[in-house]
Amino acid sequence: MSPKVLIVDDEPHMLRIAELSLKRGGYQILTARNGLQAIDLAQRELPALIVMDVTMPEMDGLAALRQLKATQATAAIPVIMLTSRGQTVAREEAEVSGAALYLTKPFSPSSLAAEAKRLIGS
Repeated sequence: MSPKVLIVDDEPHMLRIAELSLKRGGYQILTARNGLQAIDLAQRELPALIVMDVTMPEMDGLAALRQLKATQATAAIPVIMLTSRGQTVAREEAEVSGAALYLTKPFSPSSLAAEAKRLIGS
């Protein structure tokens, strides 16, 4: 069975780009539109990787990342954070909160696929 990847973004076109680039790698894709949905899906599905936007409604990606890393069942899941901002503060906060990688939008779909393969190991 192929590894599950949870993609979390409130922008439909960014969600689709990430989904298409990772589907080509043979991953099973789960999607969420905000941090609350991401936490719920991650706890139920235990994906091998989470790719999550920073800026989203209801609960942003950094808050969701902190909660995922504080929960035993999801703490070990690697998280790639995506943002359209190149702000140093958001990058530092993501790294301190446990993000495995931080990519700035627009990102290269092939780079995302390569990083997913590197982090999942399959």
